[in-house]
Amino acid sequence: MLRRDLPASVVVFLVAMPLCVGVAVASGVPAELGLITGIVGGLVTGLLPGSSLQVSGPAAGLTVLVAEAVREYGLSALGVLVLAAGVLQLLMGALRLGRWFRAISVAVVEGMLAGIGLVLIAGQLYAMAGAQAPAGGPSKLAGLPGLLTGAVGSPQAQAALGLGAGTIAVMTGWKKLPRQVQVLPAPLAAVALATAATAFFDLPVAKVEVQGLLDAIQPPSPAAIRQLADAGVIGTVLAFTLIASAESLFSAAAVDRLHDGPRTRYDKELMAQGAGNAVCGLLGALPMTAVIVRSAANVQAGARTKVSRVLHGVWLLLFAALLPAALAVIPVAALAGILVHSGFKLIPARELRALWHGHRGEALILVTTATAIVLVNMFEGVLIGLALAVAKSAWDTSHVRVTVEHLPDQSIRIRLTGNATFLRLPKILDALDALPPGRRIDFDLDGINHLDHACHTALVQWADRYRTQPAVPAGTAA
Repeated sequence: MLRRDLPASVVVFLVAMPLCVGVAVASGVPAELGLITGIVGGLVTGLLPGSSLQVSGPAAGLTVLVAEAVREYGLSALGVLVLAAGVLQLLMGALRLGRWFRAISVAVVEGMLAGIGLVLIAGQLYAMAGAQAPAGGPSKLAGLPGLLTGAVGSPQAQAALGLGAGTIAVMTGWKKLPRQVQVLPAPLAAVALATAATAFFDLPVAKVEVQGLLDAIQPPSPAAIRQLADAGVIGTVLAFTLIASAESLFSAAAVDRLHDGPRTRYDKELMAQGAGNAVCGLLGALPMTAVIVRSAANVQAGARTKVSRVLHGVWLLLFAALLPAALAVIPVAALAGILVHSGFKLIPARELRALWHGHRGEALILVTTATAIVLVNMFEGVLIGLALAVAKSAWDTSHVRVTVEHLPDQSIRIRLTGNATFLRLPKILDALDALPPGRRIDFDLDGINHLDHACHTALVQWADRYRTQPAVPAGTAA
C-alpha cells in the first residue's frame, strides 16, 4: 500500500500547502497558523478512525467566520473558540449525533456555502488590490466600485490585481492543459507562477509576513478562557461547531462516492474532527474541517489507506520547520486569487438551477440563507435558513383534505384526510364555517394520519358553537 500512499501524500501536500497559507492570510492570522492546522489535520485527525481517505485542514468555508471572530475578539481568543468547538464536537460524537448532520437540509448547507463564497469573494477582491477590506458583507459589496475606481490610478493596485487575475486564470484553465502538466496541482502552480512573476518584474506588491512556527503558537490564556462567559463568544463557538461539523460530514459523504473502500463512520469522524480542533485550539491555530479539494486529490492520486493523509501532515511539518522563509516570497494577491476561485466554487450554481426547476421552495431557502449570511452574519444566516427549512417541511407534511357531503336526510358528513395541524386550521375552519346551521354533523376522521392539539381543540370549540346555532328549515337559504 505504501507505494500508492506515499506519492498520494506528496500530491496532497502540494495541494494543501498554498491553501493552508492562503486561508490563514485571508482569516487575518499569521500564515504559520494555517500550516499548524494542516499539520494537526494530518498527524492527529489523520490517525483517528472515521473516514480513511478524507483529509482535514483549514478550510475556505470558515475563513469569513474566523476573520470576523479575530476582528471582534482578538487573535488571543482564537484558541479558546477553536478548543471549545472541538470539545463540543467530541461530545456530539460521543452522544452519536454525527449521523444527524445528514438530516440538515441540503438547501441550507448549499445556501451556507454560497453565502460564505460571496463574502469570501468580496473580501478577497480587496486583498487582490492590496487594500484593506471593510467589515461586514454589505460594506464589502458596497465598496467594490470604489475599489476598482481607485485601482485605476495606482500602479501597486494594478500590479496586485494583475497577479490575482492571473492566478485565477491559471486555476481555471489548468485542467485544460496536457495531463503531464497537471501532475503539478493547480494551486501550487498558480502560486509558483505568481511568485516567479513578482520576482522577475520586481512588482511592488505585498508578500506573506513570516514570524516563525513556534512564535505563531498562542495557547489560550486564562483571560481568553474567561471570554467564554460572553454570549457573543458562545454564539461564535456554536457557529464554528455547526459549520465545521456539517462541512466535514457532507465532505465525507462526497468522498465516499469517490472510492470503493470502507465507508465513513460518522460519529467517529465527528470525534476525530473534534480531537483535531481541540489540539488546534490548544496551539491557538485555525479551526479545521475535512476539505473536499484535498480529499478528492488524495483519492484521485491513488491513496488506499490513512497513511497518505498522515504523511501529508509530516511533509507540512518539515516544510514549516525547514523552509519557513519560502513563505515570505509569496505575493498576498496570488493567495487572494486562489481564494476568490475557491469562493466561486462554493456557489452551487448548477444545483440552484436544478432546484428552481424541480423544488422552488428549496431554491428559495438556498437563496435566502445565502442572502442572510451576506447581509447579517454567518451564524444568524444559518439559523434563518434552518428555520425556513423546518417551516417548509412542516407545511409540506401538513396537507389535509376537507370533503363535505350533504346526505338525503339533511345531515352533513365531514371527512378529513391527511395531516391536520395548526398550519391548516384556516382551511378547515373556513370549510366548517360555510356549513348551514342546525344540521346534524358527522365527522369522519378515519383518514387522518395526525391530529395535533390545536386542531383538536379548534374542532371541539367549533362543535360547541355550532350546537347553539338555531336550525334553518330545509330549502331556506342559510
